[in-house]
Amino acid sequence: MNAAPADQIRLLDVQALDVRLSQLAHKRRTLPEHAEIETLNADHTQLRDLLIAAQTEESDTAREQTKAEQDVDQVRQRAARDQKRLDSGAVTSPKDLENLQHEIASLAKRQGNLEDVVLEVMERRESVQERITELTERVESLQSKIGDAQARRDAAAEGIDAEIATATKEREVIAGTIPADLLKLYDKLRGQQGGVGAARLYQRSCDGCRQELAITELNEVRSAAPDTVLRCENCRRILIRTPESGL
Repeated sequence: MNAAPADQIRLLDVQALDVRLSQLAHKRRTLPEHAEIETLNADHTQLRDLLIAAQTEESDTAREQTKAEQDVDQVRQRAARDQKRLDSGAVTSPKDLENLQHEIASLAKRQGNLEDVVLEVMERRESVQERITELTERVESLQSKIGDAQARRDAAAEGIDAEIATATKEREVIAGTIPADLLKLYDKLRGQQGGVGAARLYQRSCDGCRQELAITELNEVRSAAPDTVLRCENCRRILIRTPESGL
C-alpha cells in the first residue's frame, strides 16, 4: 500500500486523538463519584430497610397498644357497673354481696395488670418511634449526600463529554483528509492491537511495541520509497517515518 508521507503523518494525529478519546472514556467510567454513589446507595438501602422494619414494628405496637387499652376499658366499665350495683343497695344477699365485692377486687387487680401491659407497650412504642426518628434523619442525610455526589458526577461527566465532542470532531476532520484504504487498515489494526494501529519510528524503535528495529529491517526502511506504507515486523502496526526516526 502507498500513501503520501503527509497522509501518513496525519495518521499519527488521528492515533493521538483516538488515544485521547480512550483516555476520556476511561476517565468518565472511573469517576470517583461513581464508587461514592454506589457506596452511599448501598448504605441508603440498608438504612431504608431498617426504617421500614421499624415503621412496621411501630404499626404493630400501635395495634397492640390499642388492644391493651380496649381491654383496660372493658374491665373498667365492668368494674364500674359492679360498683354501681353495690352502691345502689339492690344486692341484699350477704353471699351475693361478698361475691360482688370479690369480683370488684378481682377486676381492680385485673385492671392494674392490664394497665401495666399498656405502659409496657407504650414504652416499647416510644422506643421504636425514637428509632424511626433517628433512622429517618439518617436516611434524609444520605439522600442529601447522594444528591450532592450525583451533581458532582454529572458536572464532571459534562466536562468530559465536552472534551470528547471536541476531540471527536477534530478526528473527523483529520480522518476525512486521509485516504480511505489507509484509514481502513489503521482502524482494523487499532481494533487488533489494543487501540494503537499506527506508531512512529523514533530513534530506530517502534513506538508501538518499543522494540528496536534490526539492521536488516532498518535497511529495508531506508530503501523504501517515501510513500510506501511500512509495517513493524514485530507488532505489525503501521510504522510512520518522521525526521526523528534516526535513519
